[in-house]
Amino acid sequence: MNERLIFTLAILGGTGNVGPGLAYRWSKAGYNVIIGSRLLQKAEGVAAEINERLDRVAVRGMVNEDAVSVSEIVVLTVPYEAHASILEDLKDQLQGKVLVDTTVPLNPPNVSVVQMPPAGSAVQEAQEILGDGVEVVAAFQNVAAVHLMEDHPVPCDVFVCGDSEAARQQVLQLVTAARLVGWDAGPLQNAVVVEGLTSILLGINEHYKIENAGVRVTGEPAGG
Repeated sequence: MNERLIFTLAILGGTGNVGPGLAYRWSKAGYNVIIGSRLLQKAEGVAAEINERLDRVAVRGMVNEDAVSVSEIVVLTVPYEAHASILEDLKDQLQGKVLVDTTVPLNPPNVSVVQMPPAGSAVQEAQEILGDGVEVVAAFQNVAAVHLMEDHPVPCDVFVCGDSEAARQQVLQLVTAARLVGWDAGPLQNAVVVEGLTSILLGINEHYKIENAGVRVTGEPAGG
């Protein structure tokens, strides 16, 4: 049996830009996926849109608290301005779970300038808020949302950072299931670089008039 099929994934902020695309890709890969929102009607509406595209019922919508309670892995896809408040609200429910945090600390209108919070990065801030009872992992910060709802390969690799090697490996499985290339990028503190890359990519988009710049790891494996 494929071990990943046992997981239920809750995507908080799943009605925004990144969440629906991840839900679409993971449900196609066989995961149980829940769209979470503060508003049940909004969550159910997005779930219905994804199910229509899939031509089957694979995604459910729930309020955030219920979505977290029935899930093993929780994925946070909210804008930075909502980051701390949603984590504070769900701190107790998240204990004992893996939290995949996709948040980037962007500060509009200066989104092309790297601006990190006092904790060092958004994911380090999440770990400080939630405590040691939650395994926080950073992933998907540099992937343009528009690619995720398409069926073509995504031209961007995914760096995965976290202090738990086991949790990083779980998230790398999710990256593969979403049909992206993932890389183990080490401990959570390394996410400061990954999050900062998003601002650089946005600046490249603007300066060179291109769309949805991404990052790729190049090189050849060492000979054995």
